[in-house]
Amino acid sequence: MGQASIKATPPTAVPADKVSGPWRDAWKAFRKNKTAMLGLCIIVFFVLIALLAPFITPYGFKEQELVNRLKAPSADHWFGTDDLGRDLFSRVIYGARISLWVGFFSVIGSIIVGTFLGILSGFYGKWVDMLISRLFDILLAFPSILLAIAIVAILGPSLRNALLAIAIVNIPTYGRLVRAKVLSLKSEEYITAARAIGMKNSRILLTHILPNSLTPIIVQGTLGIAHAIIEAAALGFLGLGAQPPDPEWGKMLSDSRQFIQKAPWTVVFPGLSIMLTVLGFNLMGDGLRDVLDPRMKN
Repeated sequence: MGQASIKATPPTAVPADKVSGPWRDAWKAFRKNKTAMLGLCIIVFFVLIALLAPFITPYGFKEQELVNRLKAPSADHWFGTDDLGRDLFSRVIYGARISLWVGFFSVIGSIIVGTFLGILSGFYGKWVDMLISRLFDILLAFPSILLAIAIVAILGPSLRNALLAIAIVNIPTYGRLVRAKVLSLKSEEYITAARAIGMKNSRILLTHILPNSLTPIIVQGTLGIAHAIIEAAALGFLGLGAQPPDPEWGKMLSDSRQFIQKAPWTVVFPGLSIMLTVLGFNLMGDGLRDVLDPRMKN
């Protein structure tokens, strides 16, 4: 009786778009969220116009034509002109650079410092936790905008100091978020196993604690950019942020408030730009929270 031959079936290749993974699955779920995709499109739009500002603006943002001051929107000046005859369209486009720059880099600074302090506080505990937690409590005892105003008043009005102030006042937000996450992670079995085999604390923090703390940081960071843009506009409106002739949206609103009735376009377009940018980050942040937060999943 002959022995039956067994033929091995070669494994079928899995298409690249079918490969599963946590980040790939998150992106697929994110794409299904229409409001989140709308927010992403708004953000991409403002980022592109900020990067391409020199190529799409018909005038320089500093160019003054006093004979054309407070001109209504027209074919020559799409958004009209301000009280110095400067083209509002060009200034709004260049203003996107400043607002996005402040928003991104202030949040990055807050995340770096806040994550570092939050991990130290949650992982080591004891006097380290007490010292860092009290620091967070002190910063949170003041309204964020008032603390930012105080910092800029001490350092001097400038865009760089405004960015620094916004970063400082938002450190406790990320620090306390990361601390809470670390407190829940360090009691997990895989952390206990890592300690049992003699893994150093620094390696545990870098290979286990930090990667598993990224999800809430990403969500809060996206929403934090919108908050930072509003704070930058508020400081600019008070004259503590970008200084003339830089076209910062908050400063443009401040300079145009006396012309609200005579030339409302000088206020409408900068204000609309702030609103749309903040809306984009909020919609995207809400979408990321729905995708990345396990509590939001059915």
